[in-house]
Amino acid sequence: MAGRAVHTGIPDRYRYAVIPHIMVDDAPSAIDFYQRAFGAREDFRIDAPDGGILHAEITVGRSTLMLGDASVEEAEAGAFASPASLGGGTSVTLHVFVPDVDGLAERAEAAGAEILQPPTDMFHGDRTVILKDPSGHIWVFLTHLEDVSEAELRRRLGATD
Repeated sequence: MAGRAVHTGIPDRYRYAVIPHIMVDDAPSAIDFYQRAFGAREDFRIDAPDGGILHAEITVGRSTLMLGDASVEEAEAGAFASPASLGGGTSVTLHVFVPDVDGLAERAEAAGAEILQPPTDMFHGDRTVILKDPSGHIWVFLTHLEDVSEAELRRRLGATD
């Protein structure tokens, strides 16, 4: 078929992965926050002519996260909207397992995150913090404490009623 793309292989960092692509209102500041709060590494950036960022990729833990500055035009069209352009809400939470959720929560709060739920030992066997980053995205960081069987999960849930 003429004009059909030829598959040449998927780069390893994208293989077998769902890669979130979040929109923010100030991508350079968001990247700085993610570096300070989460230890993120910036891997790739395409700057926009107006000084914003068209597309960037960072690594948080072992996960790739894509991000860019949202434009008013895109938000009004219902595509690529930042949480602020949605009235402050978001329909996605980003979950990351880390070795020290308490330390991460301290760094994130010092960097400007709002702690929505402080580090808490949860029924599912993980210590969990829920936070909102300065761009309005919700993150859940977890430190695994114990493996919990399905039967034990059900028992613990019944005990919390």
